[in-house]
Amino acid sequence: MKKVCFVFGTRPEAIKMAPVILHFREMGTFEVKVCVTGQHREMLNQVLDVFGITPDINLDLMQPDQSLSKLTGRAIEKLDQVFREDKPDLVLVQGDTTTVFCAALSAFYNNIPIGHIEAGLRTGNLKSPWPEEANRILTTRIADLHFAPTVAARQNLIKEGICKNQVFETGNTVVDALLRAENILKEKPVKIEDLPDFLQPESNSQIKMVLVTSHRRESYGGGFERICKSIRNLAENHSDVHFVFPVHLNPNVQEPVNRILGNNANNIHLITPQPYLHFVGLMLRSYIILTDSGGIQEEAPSFGKPVLVMRDTTERPEAINAGSSILVGTNIDKIVSTAHELLTNTTAYNRMANVANPYGDGKASIRVHDACKSFLGC
Repeated sequence: MKKVCFVFGTRPEAIKMAPVILHFREMGTFEVKVCVTGQHREMLNQVLDVFGITPDINLDLMQPDQSLSKLTGRAIEKLDQVFREDKPDLVLVQGDTTTVFCAALSAFYNNIPIGHIEAGLRTGNLKSPWPEEANRILTTRIADLHFAPTVAARQNLIKEGICKNQVFETGNTVVDALLRAENILKEKPVKIEDLPDFLQPESNSQIKMVLVTSHRRESYGGGFERICKSIRNLAENHSDVHFVFPVHLNPNVQEPVNRILGNNANNIHLITPQPYLHFVGLMLRSYIILTDSGGIQEEAPSFGKPVLVMRDTTERPEAINAGSSILVGTNIDKIVSTAHELLTNTTAYNRMANVANPYGDGKASIRVHDACKSFLGC
């Protein structure tokens, strides 16, 4: 039986890898190995617990105040050892993290084929997002199988000279994960600590809730200041709307958020980062979402939630083009005016909320499996 090794290290990777791992195991075509680098320790474990996945190998690479250079060096060394000892027939990576690039490079050095899930995303700016855009491009150059989530991603790869026979348009596995999570929530609802009952996922309250997330490096400093001031402005002018902000633990996020938004209004709720299921529950409960997250741009359309993307560029233009998301950057006037329009104009809101998700139909895992089966001659 051919051996496929899944390598990932962060919570977003785990979310998008989980349905693929589960489908591979359900099909029984391959021997499946799961190797995690531990870029996000606790957050990673929370996701794996939700989907019932136990890693076969945990490299536990993260150290306090570790630079990207140190992480990269340690990751390549440890993954090289894993591949030499375990000898997989195929390595699958997902997305654009440091783990992705290091795993792909280590597999390449060991002459092991590489499959890249969520391939072909591009902003066209090597430094935005940083270092993710570089990780994507570098991984593309050495991968053997490219699983593009959308038509645009597939076209990006072909324009860059990747052979058409190596590119597979699959949809995004995040939709597969989201549908599994929604089914779990139907059976076992969750409760969010530090939120009143009328904002809980199971609440039938008609009070509008805006979900906010922000954590990207390129927004550190002035960008976060403007994001926080925008939320404060909206909260002051929409006292009947509640703003829920799970605040990332990074000090570069914590400091401006707590300084500008802490104890500022009764309708701003700063809460701790949420486990995956709890966050899915918050998305379901929300009216609109303000975010700089890539994954949320892909997930929210499945629930009919308009998204304001608080970034200057996005490698996920499909939602912008479809009309389910609007790129607002970190410009205070743009964030405030666009959010105000959606909160007060039902026609504008419905126009975005009723757009079908351009990122997939929940069957991406099946397509990835079948392409790998053909590639390995199983």
